[in-house]
Amino acid sequence: MVKLKFLAIPAAALFLASSIAGCSGASDKAKTVEASAQSGHLTIGISFDRPGLGIKTPDGSFKGFDVDVAKYVAKKLGVEESSITWKEATPAQRESLIQNGQVDYVVNTYSINDARKEKVAFAGPYFLAGQSLLVRSDSTDITGPESLNGGKKLCSVTGSTPAQNIKKNYSTDAQLQEYDTPSACVEALKSGAVDAMTTDDIQLAGYAAANQGKLKLVGSTFSKENYGIGLKKDDTAGRAKINDAIQSMIDDGSWAKAFESNVGPSGYALPATPVVDRY
Repeated sequence: MVKLKFLAIPAAALFLASSIAGCSGASDKAKTVEASAQSGHLTIGISFDRPGLGIKTPDGSFKGFDVDVAKYVAKKLGVEESSITWKEATPAQRESLIQNGQVDYVVNTYSINDARKEKVAFAGPYFLAGQSLLVRSDSTDITGPESLNGGKKLCSVTGSTPAQNIKKNYSTDAQLQEYDTPSACVEALKSGAVDAMTTDDIQLAGYAAANQGKLKLVGSTFSKENYGIGLKKDDTAGRAKINDAIQSMIDDGSWAKAFESNVGPSGYALPATPVVDRY
């Protein structure tokens, strides 16, 4: 019989290893935007599948209005694009990614609201949007939220503000189906699995532009959404720095330029310039 030998590890060594591991996790969660920037690297949460806003291209690079905003802010913090790690931040994951220290900040059509401010802080807003509807190009009976009756199937993204708005504010018998990503909603709409998709108009404009002849926006907007940059709840200094960067982007013309180059081709008109809220 082979006897197995076990090495005895002193209790003090075990305690030290455990303490180091614990401190590392706590440090990641407590790290501020400024501390990360001073280390020369930032991890930023964006969308990977929203045309015109945040999309991962076939060559592995990222482009879109949100991406340009994120890069501008990073540069103002002293971090070049080459020192940014991009991380996908779906609507359902944004708060947890920020709270767990997996990202330094999130720039991903992130509507500022009171419920979210209980969990994270927001800089901005950097954009003003409104909820709308996307349907197939041959659809004629859906013209706005009030027409979502007769058992129509409506798609939205899990954890998103639009899904919550429909549930809370509109009397409709539509069957709300929530998907993890907006691109999954788009595919369901194109295939006929759902009758309409709802999210903010700037996002839908990008999908309509990417699917010309197949999808279209209908009706007018029926909400007001202020997009903010999400970061850790108690990172007051980081929020101030990001607010300064957003204001600088607006003032020097980079904000309008980024919008026109990324979203302008969809036909979506340049909206009102946001007023940075330093709450």
